[in-house]
Amino acid sequence: MAAPLPLIFRNPPLRLCSHHLLYPPLSIAKTSTKPLSLISYSPTNTRSFPILNSTQMEGDEITEEITETTQTNLLAKGFAVKAGVRNVEKAKASLPQDNPALQIVKADVTEGSAKLAEAISDDSEAVICATGFSYGWDLFAPWKVDNFGTVNLVEACRKLGVNRFILVSSILVNGAAMGQILNPAYIFLNVFGLTLIAKLQAEQYIRKSGINYTIIRPGGLKNDPPTGNLVMEPEDTLSDGSISRDLVAEVAIEALVNPEASYKVVEIVSRPDAPKRSYEDLFGSIKQR
Repeated sequence: MAAPLPLIFRNPPLRLCSHHLLYPPLSIAKTSTKPLSLISYSPTNTRSFPILNSTQMEGDEITEEITETTQTNLLAKGFAVKAGVRNVEKAKASLPQDNPALQIVKADVTEGSAKLAEAISDDSEAVICATGFSYGWDLFAPWKVDNFGTVNLVEACRKLGVNRFILVSSILVNGAAMGQILNPAYIFLNVFGLTLIAKLQAEQYIRKSGINYTIIRPGGLKNDPPTGNLVMEPEDTLSDGSISRDLVAEVAIEALVNPEASYKVVEIVSRPDAPKRSYEDLFGSIKQR
């Protein structure tokens, strides 16, 4: 079986919090001869991805549930998954133990790129990062996780030659440039250590890194099953709206296997009156910048 993707979760059991702060990276394993192109299928169906969650998040429930959904969907699609977690024992209590395609390893995005590279390892071809911090008194937490932690992941990928990176970010990260500085959501999310600014700077680092990226900016996250149809817009377009965490996980996986998703920033919500469109059409409608 091919090497698995790394999944990194936070200490608490997999849950989701009130908005879009996710933090698992996903990586795809290489075949015995040549790294898989993340947007193509291995003829032997031996794809693997890591999902990474890094910091302790006592109050957030977002990241873990999306991560759990992502790893479940990946396994169902025939991917091998490497789950990188801060607390292996707690992760084992939440993740299935009877699937040989799932591997759990210890990892933390705040500990630097060298340790992350060990967790991801050179048998992976892609990383999905859905990290998020825990609300608390540490105003540097967003920067430790959503900025420096994401940069650490990108550098780990570059050291290993992993050239596919999916980041789950948020709408309104560039709210000031959009004229949304008085938007209540923009104000609220930046109260806790300038969270959106930390995420925006991490996005900018990814875009300059040379890695093949897709940045997904979801609206407000909901625990409910998906309703309505997916709406996908270019960056700095959406200023409100919500989306099921399950649907965010699905979009992240589709970005891995859809060539139209490369080098793009997309914003997503769901709406009951939106037409149903294929992922090829949705990603293809977004222009690269």
